[in-house]
Amino acid sequence: MRASDRAYAALLDEIQSGTLAPGSVLAEVEQATRLGVSRTPLREALGRLAADGLVEQASPRVTVVSGIDADDIRALFVVRRALEEMAARLAAAAGDRAVFADLAAEFVAAEPTGDADAYYALIARFDAALDSAVANEYLASSLRMVRTHLVRVRRLARDNPERLTASVAEHRLIAAAITAGDADLAAHATHVHLHNALTSILESLEAQP
Repeated sequence: MRASDRAYAALLDEIQSGTLAPGSVLAEVEQATRLGVSRTPLREALGRLAADGLVEQASPRVTVVSGIDADDIRALFVVRRALEEMAARLAAAAGDRAVFADLAAEFVAAEPTGDADAYYALIARFDAALDSAVANEYLASSLRMVRTHLVRVRRLARDNPERLTASVAEHRLIAAAITAGDADLAAHATHVHLHNALTSILESLEAQP
C-alpha cells in the first residue's frame, strides 16, 4: 500500500470514529510524524479527505476536520433517501433473491445491542449486496460517498438500544421485500427506515450538552 493510501486510511478511520473530532487541527509536520510518512504523501491524503468533504482549510496553512451539524445531516439524508430508495427498487427488480433471503434471515437473528460492531458489519454486507444488485457504478459511487459521511453520524445511534433494535426489523423488511421482488414495498420500507434513522440522530444531537 502506498504511503498516501496508508495515511488516508488512518485519518479516515480516526475521523469516522470520532478520535479526530470536528475542528481538530491536522498540522502537516505533526501528522506526518505520527503516521510515519513524509509530508508529500500526507498532503495527498489530506487532498483526498478534502475532496470527500471530511477536512477543510481554516486558513491557507491550517487544515481542520470538517464539522457536521443538524443541517448537514438533514442534507445528507436528502441525498441518501433518493439514492437508497432507488437502489432498493432496482435490487427488487434484478437482485439475487437468495442473497437477500439470507440477509433477511441474518437480520432476524441479529442482536445489535449485544454486539453493535457485528451488526454494522452486517449492514455493510447488506450495502454491498445492494451495490452488486444495482450494477450501476455511478449510483454505487454516489452511495459510497454518502456512507463515508454516514459513519460519522451513525455513532449517535450506537448508544440507543431501542433504535438499534428497530433498525434490525426495518432492514429485515427491506431485505424481505427485495427477496419477494416487491419494488414498491422495498422503496417504502427504505423510506420509513431512513425517516426513523434521521429522527433518532437529530434527537440524539439535541440531547447533547
